[in-house]
Amino acid sequence: MNSSRHLDSALAPETRARALLEQMTLREKAHQLTSVPVWWLVKPDGSTPLEQADTLAKGPGHIANFGVDSPTTMADVIGRLQRTVVEGTRLGIPMLVHTEALNGFLAGGHMVFPTPTGLAATWSPELVREMAETIRGQMKRVGVRQALSPNMDIALDPRWGRMHETYGEDPYLAAALSVAFTRGMQGADLREGVLATAKHFVGYSMPEGGVNLSAYEGGRRRTRDLFAFPVEAAIQEAGLGSVMNAYSDVDGVPTAASRETLTELLRDTLGFRGFVSSDYMTLEHIVTRQHAAKTPGEAAALTIRAGLDTEFPTPFGYGDPLVSEVEAGRADIADVDTAVHRVLEMKFRLGLFEQPYPTEHIDLPRVAAEGRELSEELARRSVVLLQNDGILPLTPGTQSVAVIGPHADSVTYQFATYSYPAFREMTQHMTSGGMGNMVGIDPGMAAWNTQVFTATPVDQYVREELGARSLADAVADHARDVQLAPGSSLTRALPGAALAEAVAAAEASDVVILALGGASLWFNGERTEGEASDSADIALPAAQAELAEAIAATGKPVIAVLVQGRPYTLPEVVQEMSAIVVTSYNGPFGPLAVADVLFGERAPEGRLPYSIPRHTGQIPVYHHQRAGTGYRNPLPPDVAELYLDMPATPLYTFGYGLTYTTFSMSDLSAPSELAIDGAMEVSATVTNTGARAGVLVPQLYLRAEAVGVTRPAQQLAGFTRLELAPGEHARLVFTVSAAQLGYTDLAGDFVVDPGRLELWVAQDAADETDRVEVQVVGTKRPLASAERAFFSTVDVQA
Repeated sequence: MNSSRHLDSALAPETRARALLEQMTLREKAHQLTSVPVWWLVKPDGSTPLEQADTLAKGPGHIANFGVDSPTTMADVIGRLQRTVVEGTRLGIPMLVHTEALNGFLAGGHMVFPTPTGLAATWSPELVREMAETIRGQMKRVGVRQALSPNMDIALDPRWGRMHETYGEDPYLAAALSVAFTRGMQGADLREGVLATAKHFVGYSMPEGGVNLSAYEGGRRRTRDLFAFPVEAAIQEAGLGSVMNAYSDVDGVPTAASRETLTELLRDTLGFRGFVSSDYMTLEHIVTRQHAAKTPGEAAALTIRAGLDTEFPTPFGYGDPLVSEVEAGRADIADVDTAVHRVLEMKFRLGLFEQPYPTEHIDLPRVAAEGRELSEELARRSVVLLQNDGILPLTPGTQSVAVIGPHADSVTYQFATYSYPAFREMTQHMTSGGMGNMVGIDPGMAAWNTQVFTATPVDQYVREELGARSLADAVADHARDVQLAPGSSLTRALPGAALAEAVAAAEASDVVILALGGASLWFNGERTEGEASDSADIALPAAQAELAEAIAATGKPVIAVLVQGRPYTLPEVVQEMSAIVVTSYNGPFGPLAVADVLFGERAPEGRLPYSIPRHTGQIPVYHHQRAGTGYRNPLPPDVAELYLDMPATPLYTFGYGLTYTTFSMSDLSAPSELAIDGAMEVSATVTNTGARAGVLVPQLYLRAEAVGVTRPAQQLAGFTRLELAPGEHARLVFTVSAAQLGYTDLAGDFVVDPGRLELWVAQDAADETDRVEVQVVGTKRPLASAERAFFSTVDVQA
């Protein structure tokens, strides 16, 4: 046997992986599937940790997420740990370093972008791809080659605190942005790319009761047709390299232990060819939380058979317990070999064996500036105008403005979990003695954090390092003068005269900007959203509602600015304000983007990526509910509303957003028939009927019928972003393939059916507009995943 054959770069990655696998012992194989913290191998000061010898003897395959303030430090640490492993282990297999990259590289010295619901509000896949390309370059430069992003969950329950990590409620929009992110992150050639990881497979965003980690109860049809859709699109359209399991149960089986989910669905049906990354502490959850295994080894035997290829962040069941299971005949060595081969093949595809070390020189000012203009543009595109009685836009320099509310002077609230400032704040909190209960946190982080982080408070950090400014700061650039008062905290009334001072500020001003909303933090501090920060009631917090009542009582015109990563139900006083603007956790430039919209420097362009309910009791209230379900039910005779106490429809629907002009849709056309293996053109004319230039997001919807199966009352099937001058019009031509219409039929087969199809082009999911009817003709067509069409195309004609 040629022991160096795997080093021949002329061979195919799968051949090299097989050659290396043949040389590995069972223990080396089992630990190649594990990750360890960086501080088990190297220390920031160059000294050797006590754990290093034992760790090297086992030869782990991955390094768990970590961050430091400086890219040069990050590159130096990763370079040293790779040299330690390459030179200090028998086979010299480079490690695959992973970090989070949801809305920016989770490491200091790099730009932060809007959180994913903010990205989704832009409806701009091309900018999401550009963002991912920027992050890819930053990660590769310092030697990080796997991103634990993007989040492809379809978020239907806003009680769940992680909704802001997703692209919203719609599978088509989520898939479009997921594919864009995956393409940007992985690139055309993985040797120059970073591995994207789709999370969380599958159904994680629809937990029972809206409580994080809870079971997902969904049948195979809903799982494949709805929740798996973005992942399948990323596999087929972008060659997705990794998938992360969900913590939840699927049909009573922990996802990581479900062969039906990780092998039969993900691989056999959806065509996945990469490796499955364990969410942090998954095997421990199976033993201690779900009680589906008695020992770490038993959990390992279940998950390796199911198709879980790795264990992050530290060994619990994989590594030595897995070795024992194989030796005792309770786990199959063939399953271990399969998982190891997948990991090794990906390392060869990434070119890690040829170049395991990061860039030697990093230009810190240039790196810090990367993506700045893009982050600003994404923040500006994501601002959604929900209501306007004509007060907006304000005239610059002419009015005294009171900026009131918990978001009035805050900059830290713009940075949600899975952004570096929030991560840094959480780790500093732990290091200073705070309760560290984040999933996967290693107690050894404290010593590491003391060395790599300065004591800089997060507010100072984001202002100095990222140029963040508050809404009051940004408004001051436009207004004649500004009165500032918090009025309340996020969830509590402030002591003393805080409320009276806010009222006095309002009375002394011409107009009030009431900055309300939420905050996402990592298990620490005052918050309304975030991981393990779920809500039984998604109403705007009572302290903010009380503040809104007091400000409205002054009689001053009030503009409500809602900073939120998920929907909040709004008290009547807010619903009746002169204008309502919604923005997400948009990073350093979020407040500037809002101020530019309020004062007309930029017209609002964002569209909601989720529906906003009237009341928590409506949940779920997403637009693509099945026909005859939820608010898609027809009214019984002599019944005015589906609920006795309020309408069943959302307060604001998916896709909704106003601007400072108006648009009309006309001349919808489509052929009368669509061949079951063909494609057709659906066209409509869009006209700017107002007096100002503006941006519209025309949305193509369809409704397909089936025999014996209830399908969605409507599905998003295409969209584009269109900017028109006053009086200008454009002809949109969507090309829709019959292969977009696939679904799981009554027999359980994935098919395209002949039958009636309705299509329309609208401004939002509730827009009542003309529809065309098309007959899909031909014989029922079975459709493999590789044969699917996931997206329509659109041509804009003058």
